[in-house]
Amino acid sequence: MERLDKIISATGKKSRREVKEMVRQGRILVNGKMAAADMKIDPQQAEILLDGVPLAYEEFTYIMLHKPAGVLSAVEDRRQKTVLDLLPPELQKRGLSPVGRLDKDTEGLLLLTNDGNLTHKLLSPKYHVDKVYYARVEGCLETSDIEAFAAGMVLGDGLVCLPAGLEILSDHEALVTLQEGKFHQVKRMLACRGKPVQYLKRLRMGPLILDEKLPCGAFRPLRTEEIEGLRTECSIDRMTKNRQ
Repeated sequence: MERLDKIISATGKKSRREVKEMVRQGRILVNGKMAAADMKIDPQQAEILLDGVPLAYEEFTYIMLHKPAGVLSAVEDRRQKTVLDLLPPELQKRGLSPVGRLDKDTEGLLLLTNDGNLTHKLLSPKYHVDKVYYARVEGCLETSDIEAFAAGMVLGDGLVCLPAGLEILSDHEALVTLQEGKFHQVKRMLACRGKPVQYLKRLRMGPLILDEKLPCGAFRPLRTEEIEGLRTECSIDRMTKNRQ
């Protein structure tokens, strides 16, 4: 059971102040009766009408963002632009957070959601969710680099990295596959091999693939089959409703 004003404001359509004013004016009905802003209801069961229009309440929001370089993978920052700043106000109100972090100068797939259970499992090495990156490096990539990644690396500062995949595309290009996401990990692993990264872009997280039609800096809601794919990947049986 949740307060009506919280339920409606969580959709990003109205602020709590606006909800209270609409209630005062008699513009909100719950199950056919005049509403009170502080009344508690089950949003999955109740019928809520705003000016006669049904309110579509769904529990979670899932957004695919094509993160551009120069933007922080953070909820807020006083001095720099964050990925949440790329969203419209109604989405900024939904409590979204990035699933994992991409470095400021790294581009590519970033999932934003308020589904904490899914976020935890996507990031946990326990669930072996692959994260695939395209990397362009200085120096020439070699077979020995593939072997080093596959064996698991211990970096100069003592960081122990799980075995990872390295698929060489050309002398200076590769796909890197990780099942963890430690700080600057792709860059640090390649730098350890003497191949500093010039450009990095995340292409995939588990079954979720960056939409080729999504311009850099743009976003879209995940499709139902994409959400189901992520939940299956993380062994989450029940498909929870999402609000988009």
